[in-house]
Amino acid sequence: MANKLNSLAHTKWLCKYHIVFIPKYRRKAIFNQYRRDLRDYIRLLCKYKGVEIIEGHMMPDHVHLLVSIPPKLSVSQFMGYLKGKSALMMFDRHANLKYKYGNRHFWAEGYYVSTVGLNESTIKKYIRDQEKHDIAMDKLNIRTLLRVSEVVQTPLKAVAK
Repeated sequence: MANKLNSLAHTKWLCKYHIVFIPKYRRKAIFNQYRRDLRDYIRLLCKYKGVEIIEGHMMPDHVHLLVSIPPKLSVSQFMGYLKGKSALMMFDRHANLKYKYGNRHFWAEGYYVSTVGLNESTIKKYIRDQEKHDIAMDKLNIRTLLRVSEVVQTPLKAVAK
């Protein structure tokens, strides 16, 4: 599957993209039932458009996808479709979200995209390990905060000596 050429009527193609997008206000909204439903909706919508999901991971505040998009479909068309339809599906399934997001805007405007060439395995590994990296960084930040709070709580007389 790594370098498998796809084909349309008169075209052989290999178009892979790494895409990242976030919920509105970068809220940590992708968890539990929302996460399962979003995963199912994204898979279904990709299948409808003939887009192959090579790798994907949902973090609480963003989504990583490594996808193969046919050349008859631009990345912006696909992302408009994916974000628009998945938001509508989420609001239909979870009516309580309209109070948090209002106006049926689940996703923030825009997205990050980069083409994938021969470094596909590196990007797959990055997507897979993203959550582990974020957890490790959170632990480092907590340790730093604990050290700072210890310094702040030290009496001034002890520091002056």
